[in-house]
Amino acid sequence: MPKLNDTQLILLSAAARLSSGSLMPVPDSIAGAGDRAAKAITALVKQGLVEERETNDAASVHRNDGDVRYGVFITEAGLGVIDTGRDVEVEEPAAATAKPVRQSKSATLIALLERNDGATMADLIGATDWLPHTTRAALTGLRKKGHVIERGKRGDETFYRIAATA
Repeated sequence: MPKLNDTQLILLSAAARLSSGSLMPVPDSIAGAGDRAAKAITALVKQGLVEERETNDAASVHRNDGDVRYGVFITEAGLGVIDTGRDVEVEEPAAATAKPVRQSKSATLIALLERNDGATMADLIGATDWLPHTTRAALTGLRKKGHVIERGKRGDETFYRIAATA
């Protein structure tokens, strides 16, 4: 069941008692809530517990868009949440999938430099999308942080690698 605050529960309960299911007008107990009530309605819409639709009933108007009047009405899911005695199954929002851990460019640089054969400047630039001077500055920064970076030659290419610490 979605977690609802007191204002949201009051709005849903009042709407469930009305035959129209309208959240408007707001109950007297929260009539002075202003922004708090507006935020509660917005949250209820996002959760799918209420919906906004056109209305001709002046008492149910939540907002006007030109000549069209809109009201906010409780949905079946909203009725199920406040337990009005109806058999309604409320779908829980899908659990957020874990975001993959974003690897920083510095971590990518270190991973390449820790390989046995190290990495060439072209490898480092390709992996980070940095310009050559930025890549060289990053190598200098790693040296300042205490990494021992060896430079060697493989044929015509210069490679860099982090030396094993003793």
